[in-house]
Amino acid sequence: MATLYISHPCFLDHDTGPGHPERPDRLRAIEKALAHEVFVPLLREEAPEADDEAIGRVHPQKFIDAIRNASPGSGWSYLDGDTIMSPGSLKAVLHAAGAAIRATDAVMAGKAQNAFCAVRPPGHHAEPNRAMGFCFFNNVAIAGLHARARHGAERIAVVDFDVHHGNGTQTAFWSDPDLFYASTHQMPLYPGTGHPNETGVADNILNVPLRPGDAGPEFREAFRSRVLPALGNFAPDIVLISAGFDAHRDDPLAELRLVEDDFAWATYKLAELAHKHAGGRIVSMLEGGYNLTALARSSAAHIAALMDAGR
Repeated sequence: MATLYISHPCFLDHDTGPGHPERPDRLRAIEKALAHEVFVPLLREEAPEADDEAIGRVHPQKFIDAIRNASPGSGWSYLDGDTIMSPGSLKAVLHAAGAAIRATDAVMAGKAQNAFCAVRPPGHHAEPNRAMGFCFFNNVAIAGLHARARHGAERIAVVDFDVHHGNGTQTAFWSDPDLFYASTHQMPLYPGTGHPNETGVADNILNVPLRPGDAGPEFREAFRSRVLPALGNFAPDIVLISAGFDAHRDDPLAELRLVEDDFAWATYKLAELAHKHAGGRIVSMLEGGYNLTALARSSAAHIAALMDAGR
């Protein structure tokens, strides 16, 4: 089966202001990389808009309403120092969550083997009641709970290799033993969560911090010895990926030293495990990545690995 690629032009209208690292050029760089002929077989769809019912499986209605009300008619609205809304942001936020839902529907229904969602804004820092870290709604958590509610998936796993810990996903999954979250991330670094002793209600949370300067060997060892065994023991019905590419050695916001091959390797390993336990079902959501060249090359390597896994 093919790999599904979901994005939407409205993601370019999420204007975070001058000098902000989470900028529209990120998606332009990915799209340029995907113009190569190797990506012609991708199935491409535009993201629909998510409704409040789907978002509400993660975020209370009061919070959803607060995000809607924060949308400015002009200029910018600051939810915190770096989480910023422009007039085009609300539509992007809703379509980013909608991409997660559409990708999950397609993969769970067997219309695609796996999917990658090139979205803005990202989502893994968004807690159920708090927007932060460039994130408004937690796209990957919304995808997971949608897979459960609409498709009967019982065991939902998220693996996060963004350089920053996905505190929002951890919070959303913490108290449910059938929700699994594993993260490799630099420590110390924003947001300050993700210590090894943060393990959830039933050891369903796995944090494997990496040190500044760690590179491919340390990252791959963390996957081999910790992430993949725990994920295999959990035996998920679907594997969701928070695909942040800011652990790349050229990224300006952190100090890990991964390269494109490391992201491709991790993708192949997750695909192998998904084939064993989850019928190959993977939905991957774009999170961070702020050096445009590194982001484009890393995203392309990740998507190419997904395509290989789906053949």
